[in-house]
Formats: sequence, structure tokens, C-alpha cells
Amino acid sequence: MSQPSQQDEIMAEEAALQPTPAAGIEPVLEAKGLSQGQIVRKRFLGHSGAIIGLVVFALIFIVAFTSVGYWGIPGWWKYNHEQVSPLVNDGAPTSSLWPLAWGEHPFGQDRIGRDLFAMTMRGAQQSITVMFVIGIIAGLIGVVVGAVSGYFRGWAEAILMRLTDVIIIVPALLLAAVMAQMAGRRDSGSWFSAFASTNGVLALGIFLGLISWVSLARLMRGEFLTLREREFVDAARISGASNARIIFKHILPNAVGVLIVNVTLTMSAAILTETALSFLGVGVKAPDTSLGLLISQNQQAFATRPWLFWFPGLFIVLICLSINFIGDGLRDAFDPRQKKFNAKKAQETGSRVPAAAPVTAFDGPKDH
Repeated sequence: MSQPSQQDEIMAEEAALQPTPAAGIEPVLEAKGLSQGQIVRKRFLGHSGAIIGLVVFALIFIVAFTSVGYWGIPGWWKYNHEQVSPLVNDGAPTSSLWPLAWGEHPFGQDRIGRDLFAMTMRGAQQSITVMFVIGIIAGLIGVVVGAVSGYFRGWAEAILMRLTDVIIIVPALLLAAVMAQMAGRRDSGSWFSAFASTNGVLALGIFLGLISWVSLARLMRGEFLTLREREFVDAARISGASNARIIFKHILPNAVGVLIVNVTLTMSAAILTETALSFLGVGVKAPDTSLGLLISQNQQAFATRPWLFWFPGLFIVLICLSINFIGDGLRDAFDPRQKKFNAKKAQETGSRVPAAAPVTAFDGPKDH
């Protein structure tokens, strides 16, 4: 049986001194046997912040749209946002944590006796509707403009980017004020005023969506400029794939992380924009209500009746935070480059790795 050579011994020693993978560094998720949808779902369900945000938003959505009804469908709550009833407990909230009680008016009442819970739920409906309308419209326009300008370049990029520059320099609040003024006119020949007067929230969401896509378009253009030069795009061109297939099948899935994060940020910013417009009096108007309008109407009662201010503000914060957490989880789930890193475990594991033996200079074979 032959003895191991000196080279074999050196290789064995080097292999023994190689550090093991740190326990805090998770390897790339094994895709063997899993579809893309299963991988995305597994990564998303492992994001605790996203799950908490999803649960909170789902609860708000269900309670808001089932309690006071929507589109003529009655809800389970006995009051609506316009109904006036006698003051109970001087308008203060009747709910309490200890002892646990719900009461007749859990969020309290305003000065004239309207139920604040019903008004807050109606305001949450308006904010969520505006959020989804803006997210869908801004997402579609931003993806199309960014993809076309970043992939085809040339005159298409020049025209679309100059259009983006024109829209981005015009203040959104000024345009919204002009739209509200036009919607307030009751001219019989104005189709816009007729539509806006009967569909105020939908008209506001469509208008804000038409001017909220510019940041997404610029980000998607940058992503497409980078990805169009990658090797897998060249391989798709050589194989005869069409431009539409390259854009939607090869490039867009690799840019979905940027797309999802920006759309979720746009949706959460849409709630704040609607709140600001309603606060300034150019958004949702009475007799309808919204979260921003509730804060505007009750700002004078902040010192005497703070519950009229805190409950609408709390729902604005919860909706915005939950949407941001969901977007963060979707970004991590869709982006294969995202890896979790536990610095404490990595440090503990690294401290257990044996130090490498010092390497001495090799002077050549010695004579015996």
C-alpha cells in the first residue's frame, strides 16, 4: 500500500484549516424542488415584520369595510358617519381596557353627537380606496414609461423623460386645488365636474395617480439601463426573443424588488397626500368624511376632546406603517440577493474557528 505523498499531506492540512460556514449567515435558499412562487412565499412568511403588518392591515380593512357598509351594502355597526344621536358620557369614549368594555360609542362622539367610530371607519375606507387607486395607476404608468425609456433609449427616452421632468416640477397640491375648484363647479356641460361631484374619492385617486408615477418611472429606467446590458438579456436576443418578452419575462422580474418597494412607498404617501388635501379643504368634503378631514375639523378640540384627534391619527399611522412593512417583506421575498445576517452568531462561530498555522518559507530540500 503506497504512502501518501507530501503534496497530499499539505492539501489535507489546508482542508482541515478551512473555516466552517458561520451559523449566523444563512446560505442561499435551495431552489431544488421548489417553484418560484413557493420560494417567494417561504421568504415572505419568514419576515416577521411583514406578517405583523399584513395582519394589522387586514384587520383594519375588514373592520372598516364591514362595520359601516360600502357601496350601499349595510354594515354591522348600528351608526353611520352622518347619524346624530344624544351625547353619552358627555361624548367621551365608552370603551375601556380594564374592565374590558366596548360601550355605546367606543371612540366617543363629536360636539353634535355623531359617532366617531363610524366616522373613523368611513375615513379609513376613503384612505384605503385612494391608496389602492393611486398605487395601481402610478405603478402601471411608471413601469411602462420607465421600461420603454430605459430599454429602447433614443427618441422614446428623450420624449418620456422630458414629460417626466415637466410633471415633476409642478406642485401636486396646486394641481389638486385646481381640480377641486373645477369639481366644485356645477356646470351642466362639464363632464369632469359631474364625475367628480358624484365620485369624489375615485376622482381624487385617479388624479393623484396620474401625477405620482414620475419617481417610479425614473427608478425603473435606471434599472432597465443596467439590466439591458446583462448577459442573460444578450442570450435572449440571440435566441430570437421579442422585445416584449425580454422586457416582461427577463428584465422586469429582476427589477421587481425596486418596483414593489416604490409602489408601497407611493401607496403609503398617498394616504398622507389625501390627508393633507382634506386638511386643506381641497380633498374629501362634507357631508362625506376622511381621516384628514376629521383631523382638520377637530384640531380646535385637541386640548378639550383629544379623542376626536387621536383616533383618526392613530389609524393613519397604522395603515402607513403596515403598508411599509408589507413592502419591505415583499422586497426581501422577491429579491434573491437579499440574505439574512446574524452578526452575533457569526462572531460566536468565528471565535471557535481555529487559527491557521504560521507559514514558514520553504528553503528547498535539505541534505541528510
